[in-house]
Amino acid sequence: MYLTVAIPLLILLVLTAAGAIFVKDLIGSVFILSSYSFFLALLWAWQGAVDVAFTEAVVGVGLSTIFLLLTLFLTGSDISQTRYYRSSWMVLVGLVGLGFIMVFGAQDLPRVGNPASPANTHISPAYLRQSLKETQTPNVVTSVLMDYRSMDTLIETTVIFTAGIATSLLLRRKPE
Repeated sequence: MYLTVAIPLLILLVLTAAGAIFVKDLIGSVFILSSYSFFLALLWAWQGAVDVAFTEAVVGVGLSTIFLLLTLFLTGSDISQTRYYRSSWMVLVGLVGLGFIMVFGAQDLPRVGNPASPANTHISPAYLRQSLKETQTPNVVTSVLMDYRSMDTLIETTVIFTAGIATSLLLRRKPE
């Protein structure tokens, strides 16, 4: 049963990612990226990570699509109007270098599932034992984000909202 849902979602993710890369219409690319985020949100929800699925749906499907469409409508959606720099090989070298740095840095991280890792020995056991009793929320991640760290989550949401407002104001500004 698990693979009957996960495999089609993974195939849709790969197809929409490839479609967003190869489509020449920028508005079409935005909608393909939005559908990619939607399928990713479905996959997260299927995995039981509803908080991550909700965030992906709101940010990936909703806000990103709105901001990208707003940007295209204000700047032009014709691909011939946009400037492409021919130094894409430099970008590729930079991304490969960044990948090597990330892999090198990841070697110092504790192994996944290591019971002696700092995340498993400090506060998370208390959250796992007491979150249902203290918050009446069955999902531990949701209880941490919305009950224990609610002010932090509110401030992060405010920062993202402020960045969106600033972006829309910058896009609305007329060139001098």
